[in-house]
Amino acid sequence: MTARFLALYDTPDDPAAFERHYREVHLPLAHKLPGLRRYTVGTGVTAVRGGAPYYLVGMLEWDSLDELRAAFASPEGRACAADSERLQEFTAVRSMVFTVDEV
Repeated sequence: MTARFLALYDTPDDPAAFERHYREVHLPLAHKLPGLRRYTVGTGVTAVRGGAPYYLVGMLEWDSLDELRAAFASPEGRACAADSERLQEFTAVRSMVFTVDEV
Protein backbone atom coordinates (compact mmCIF):
# COMPACT_ATOMS: atom_id res chain seq x y z
CA MET A 1 0.00 0.00 0.00
CA THR A 2 1.11 3.56 -0.62
CA ALA A 3 -0.52 6.55 1.02
CA ARG A 4 0.08 9.95 -0.57
CA PHE A 5 -0.51 13.52 0.52
CA LEU A 6 -0.50 16.17 -2.22
CA ALA A 7 -0.42 19.93 -1.71
CA LEU A 8 -1.20 22.02 -4.80
CA TYR A 9 -0.12 25.68 -4.72
CA ASP A 10 -1.24 28.67 -6.80
CA THR A 11 1.31 31.01 -8.35
CA PRO A 12 2.70 33.29 -5.62
CA ASP A 13 2.89 37.07 -5.98
CA ASP A 14 6.58 36.84 -5.11
CA PRO A 15 7.86 33.53 -6.52
CA ALA A 16 11.41 34.08 -5.25
CA ALA A 17 10.26 34.59 -1.64
CA PHE A 18 7.95 31.56 -1.85
CA GLU A 19 10.68 29.36 -3.32
CA ARG A 20 13.20 30.48 -0.72
CA HIS A 21 10.84 29.73 2.17
CA TYR A 22 9.65 26.46 0.66
CA ARG A 23 13.15 25.12 0.04
CA GLU A 24 14.95 26.55 3.09
CA VAL A 25 12.23 26.13 5.75
CA HIS A 26 9.33 23.93 4.65
CA LEU A 27 11.21 21.10 2.94
CA PRO A 28 13.60 20.55 5.87
CA LEU A 29 10.60 20.37 8.23
CA ALA A 30 8.75 17.94 5.95
CA HIS A 31 11.77 15.68 5.59
CA LYS A 32 11.63 15.12 9.36
CA LEU A 33 8.11 13.63 9.20
CA PRO A 34 8.18 10.14 10.73
CA GLY A 35 7.91 7.29 8.24
CA LEU A 36 8.12 9.54 5.17
CA ARG A 37 9.26 7.35 2.30
CA ARG A 38 9.48 9.92 -0.50
CA TYR A 39 8.89 13.62 -1.14
CA THR A 40 8.70 14.90 -4.71
CA VAL A 41 8.06 18.39 -6.03
CA GLY A 42 6.67 19.27 -9.45
CA THR A 43 6.15 22.63 -11.10
CA GLY A 44 3.99 23.85 -13.96
CA VAL A 45 1.43 21.04 -13.50
CA THR A 46 -1.92 21.60 -15.24
CA ALA A 47 -5.16 19.82 -14.37
CA VAL A 48 -6.48 17.52 -17.11
CA ARG A 49 -9.77 19.41 -17.30
CA GLY A 50 -8.08 22.74 -17.85
CA GLY A 51 -7.76 25.72 -15.58
CA ALA A 52 -4.70 27.59 -14.49
CA PRO A 53 -1.61 25.48 -13.88
CA TYR A 54 -0.48 24.84 -10.34
CA TYR A 55 2.72 26.66 -9.51
CA LEU A 56 3.99 23.81 -7.38
CA VAL A 57 2.79 20.36 -6.34
CA GLY A 58 4.34 18.62 -3.35
CA MET A 59 3.73 14.87 -3.03
CA LEU A 60 4.64 12.99 0.14
CA GLU A 61 4.44 9.19 0.42
CA TRP A 62 4.14 6.73 3.31
CA ASP A 63 3.72 2.96 3.39
CA SER A 64 0.21 3.21 4.88
CA LEU A 65 -2.54 5.66 5.72
CA ASP A 66 -1.95 4.94 9.42
CA GLU A 67 1.70 6.02 9.05
CA LEU A 68 0.63 9.19 7.21
CA ARG A 69 -1.84 10.04 9.98
CA ALA A 70 0.74 9.32 12.68
CA ALA A 71 3.29 11.53 10.91
CA PHE A 72 0.95 14.53 10.85
CA ALA A 73 -0.07 13.92 14.49
CA SER A 74 3.59 13.97 15.59
CA PRO A 75 5.43 17.07 16.83
CA GLU A 76 7.20 17.19 13.43
CA GLY A 77 3.83 17.02 11.68
CA ARG A 78 2.44 19.85 13.79
CA ALA A 79 5.53 21.96 12.99
CA CYS A 80 5.08 21.24 9.28
CA ALA A 81 1.37 22.16 9.46
CA ALA A 82 2.20 25.42 11.25
CA ASP A 83 4.68 26.27 8.52
CA SER A 84 2.04 25.45 5.88
CA GLU A 85 0.04 28.33 7.33
CA ARG A 86 3.11 30.54 6.86
CA LEU A 87 3.37 29.39 3.23
CA GLN A 88 -0.21 30.55 2.66
CA GLU A 89 0.99 34.09 3.32
CA PHE A 90 2.89 33.73 0.02
CA THR A 91 0.18 31.97 -2.01
CA ALA A 92 -2.99 29.94 -1.68
CA VAL A 93 -2.93 26.19 -1.33
CA ARG A 94 -5.49 25.37 -4.01
CA SER A 95 -6.15 21.92 -2.59
CA MET A 96 -4.78 19.12 -0.46
CA VAL A 97 -5.43 15.55 -1.51
CA PHE A 98 -4.97 12.17 0.19
CA THR A 99 -4.75 9.04 -1.96
CA VAL A 100 -4.22 5.38 -1.10
CA ASP A 101 -3.07 2.73 -3.58
CA GLU A 102 -3.45 -0.95 -2.74
CA VAL A 103 -0.54 -3.01 -4.03
